[in-house]
Amino acid sequence: MENAAAGLRAHSGWTALVAVCLEKGEPVVLCRKRVELVKKFSYKYRQPYHTAAKLPFVEGRAFIGEVNREARGLASRALRGMQAELAKKGHRLNHCGLLLASGRPLPSLEKILASHALIHTADGELFRGALEHASAKCGAKVFRIRERELMERGEEVLRLNEDTLFGRLTELGRGLGSPWSQDEKLAALAAWLALCDIGVRGGPKQTTT
Repeated sequence: MENAAAGLRAHSGWTALVAVCLEKGEPVVLCRKRVELVKKFSYKYRQPYHTAAKLPFVEGRAFIGEVNREARGLASRALRGMQAELAKKGHRLNHCGLLLASGRPLPSLEKILASHALIHTADGELFRGALEHASAKCGAKVFRIRERELMERGEEVLRLNEDTLFGRLTELGRGLGSPWSQDEKLAALAAWLALCDIGVRGGPKQTTT
């Protein structure tokens, strides 16, 4: 079977997921989905640390743990489902490209809940962490890269200037219909670089960030 990678660009409560393979060194989109990472999509569940900050500390900590477990389960189910779907078409989804924010470690829960800026950061990190956990659980090698470095890495690895690279990403979505927004384009690039990173089908080798 041919190797494929899933690119993941997470938001609070959901992620864009785009699966890509390489054919003669060129990327081809196999599938794209919006994956919900909470069962009940509401303000309360979409932003767990914002919610926890309004609760007594013990209840808030338990609530975050509950949302984290749910997000991990939903992410694993989505990736396993896509693995099964693509396997029927002759593709092995065993690599994931995960877009990161700052990538800095977070402090204790008490310090997070005392800072509005850290609360915003922690909400995003919870869902990115769930995706990374699910990828590993599904046996996928994870390629991590900070989003602000993505285009620069793409130019370097793929030997394309920014305008040409952006045009290629736009062209990848032609014929797929809506949505093919910034989310899908960046997720597709993360998947493309994940395949290049591990040298699949002769792609250039790069170290992760």
